[in-house]
Amino acid sequence: MKIRFNENEEVVRIVQEGLKERGGYCPCRMESTDDTKCMCKEFREQIRDPDFEGYCHCMLYYKEK
Repeated sequence: MKIRFNENEEVVRIVQEGLKERGGYCPCRMESTDDTKCMCKEFREQIRDPDFEGYCHCMLYYKEK
């Protein structure tokens, strides 16, 4: 398993700017809770799934099998 940034540098830049503005909370979510703090709960659960391969919700990270 490998987790990497999105290969699209523009997406990475935009999402990282949003994270900075929101104090580390996902810029794609309305609420600011422990579950939406980057790396969000949803992606942490996807990481634990051995069959999951893909992007996190905001497209910042990609999990490879």
